[in-house]
Amino acid sequence: MLSLSVLLLASLVYGGHVVQRENTCTVHPSGNFTDDSPAIIDAFSLCGQGGTIEFLNETYWIEKVMNTTGLNDVNINLRGTLLWSAQNISYWLENSLPVGYQNQSSAWFLGGNNLVFKGYGYGTFDGNGQIWYDFTKGVSNLAGRPHALTIWETNHSTFEGIRFVQSQMWSVSLWWSKIYHVNMTDIFVSSTSNDSQQPARNTDGADTIDSHHIAFKRWEVHNGDDSIAMKRNSSDILIEDSVFFNGLGVAIGSIGQYPGEFEFVERVLTRNCSFIATRMVGYIKTWTGVQQGFPPNGGGGGTGLWTNSTLSGITQAPAQITQCTTFSGAVGQCDTSTLQISNITWSGLEGSIAGTGIAILKCSGAAPCEELHIVDNAFTLSSNNSVGTYSCHAVASTEGFSC
Repeated sequence: MLSLSVLLLASLVYGGHVVQRENTCTVHPSGNFTDDSPAIIDAFSLCGQGGTIEFLNETYWIEKVMNTTGLNDVNINLRGTLLWSAQNISYWLENSLPVGYQNQSSAWFLGGNNLVFKGYGYGTFDGNGQIWYDFTKGVSNLAGRPHALTIWETNHSTFEGIRFVQSQMWSVSLWWSKIYHVNMTDIFVSSTSNDSQQPARNTDGADTIDSHHIAFKRWEVHNGDDSIAMKRNSSDILIEDSVFFNGLGVAIGSIGQYPGEFEFVERVLTRNCSFIATRMVGYIKTWTGVQQGFPPNGGGGGTGLWTNSTLSGITQAPAQITQCTTFSGAVGQCDTSTLQISNITWSGLEGSIAGTGIAILKCSGAAPCEELHIVDNAFTLSSNNSVGTYSCHAVASTEGFSC
């Protein structure tokens, strides 16, 4: 029997509605492609403190940004599909939620403490990304193009069994998760373009910014950009038991884009992962030490450090470092970065590589790389050459290889 604890927040004619029983809020979709985001926001408002949010095995139509942060002790069960509208691109360009870095923004801010978000292996975020890939025409960092999900100021939380398909831009970004662990397990990402002339650029699987103690376990990523990337002020990151297809591999960076700012990445461990036709395995990228243009598609002049990182048990592509990142047509200044890279290990690399280059290490003359270790490798070269090569610039000390 329904009582006052049952709240119908909208009719089926105008959008979805929420049924609340005690501290469980079940979101019912409109079923007619009418915006369900108001009902979703209401569900988090009603049950976002010690409650449960239930999504049925149906499709929810999302036309507006959502900000559901400050949650505590919440279970979120996604058994259906959240499908983002991309028909009104101008709305998203004008209203997506800014994150305060690189002109980036998001379609959904979700955050709090002690969250458990389950997708059961089939709960799906569908960003309608092809419309975005066609619209951007390969332009990087278009202002207002949103991330699919931003996990904001979140601690001691778990996200598991979720699918992200055709994300608008980055699938997941984690911001300001500083105190306790966030675990992301059994996550599937596929963001690829069906038009070779309109590539799916900036479709990172996940990025961390100003976050610590993050674990990515059993991910599968198909995309055209970074598989997983650690950006500004990230530390204690674990990536394991995952497989990555066709993108750029695991990226540490880029950092050093903002002049005069100190940024760091420390203690990144990648182990027991496979890279299938990715351009690289694990690569490190910093901006030059001289500002050329302005963020998001220019910059440089920042400083900092990159240290104590290990990539192991990985297949298919070589190791790379570049301290010469520039956009907007800028060139040169590749020996100017003062961002120190040290104590980086690539170990247990095995698989086949195109050409002969095992490592391309282009460090900065202003702060040569130190303690680079490439050990215990077993490569098969696709060329007739039997010996792999190591290309180095401004590398001060090595182990396991010679430049």
